[in-house]
Amino acid sequence: MNELQLQWYPGHMTKAKRAMLDDIKLVDLVIELLDARVPMASRNPDINKMASNKARLILLNKADLANPLENKRWVKHFETQGAVVVCLDSRSKSAMKQVISAIMIACKEKIERDRRRGMKDRPIRAMVVGIPNVGKSTFINSLSGKAVAKTGNRPGVTKGTQWIRIDRQVDLLDTPGILWPKFESAWVGTHLAYIGSINDEIIPLQELACSLIDTLQNCAPEAIKQRYRIDPPMHIVSHQMLELIGKCRGCLKKQGEIDLDRAARLLLDDFRSGKMGKISIEVAPQ
Repeated sequence: MNELQLQWYPGHMTKAKRAMLDDIKLVDLVIELLDARVPMASRNPDINKMASNKARLILLNKADLANPLENKRWVKHFETQGAVVVCLDSRSKSAMKQVISAIMIACKEKIERDRRRGMKDRPIRAMVVGIPNVGKSTFINSLSGKAVAKTGNRPGVTKGTQWIRIDRQVDLLDTPGILWPKFESAWVGTHLAYIGSINDEIIPLQELACSLIDTLQNCAPEAIKQRYRIDPPMHIVSHQMLELIGKCRGCLKKQGEIDLDRAARLLLDDFRSGKMGKISIEVAPQ
């Protein structure tokens, strides 16, 4: 697989991280959303350090777009690290009962401590964290039952923090999506680019699409064939596959030349939206 050397850390993320360091002192629980297709790449190590002494709930969001068997393996992996874990489609309001139950389980010690002190009605204060475009705002809107957080299918929609009352039991603190200043490995940036957590404007889309083709050939070899109804020849290279996708989907310029940028955008959009099937890019440690 061709890994791209990608880094993206806009100035507002430094400010957001500082605010998070102050606000985390006020909460009982940190709810961290990961992308179920790339749980390791979408886990900000800075958040892990900041929340080390807090109760933890991990939501494997967009689990409906990932391989169900791999989802189960990731749940077991994170549970062994002491977190409460839930697989989630944040657009589904029916899944929110499971989330509320998980919040109560994660904060069991805090609830019992409050009871011993005679504090029966103090709500759990939870901070919602994660990288850009992982679905935090959609999750908060589903949990609260109303559009209290701005959403968008691009990174960087949430700019500041806000407290949101869910019910008498839970208050949520919404935070902007933040990355970390330097990715430890090229594959991290590449995987984050696949799911749209890095601004597409700084990415060479054709190179990213070719890298995704190589990745899909390994983890979901039939996905491209089935989505685009093509039967590519053996040993076809990624650039040729992108041309084939562009040709079969009519991504053509006026002169009849294949528009590779348009084909790359089509491929990335199809993967990000789940139109290529339930695909997990990363495999859980055994």
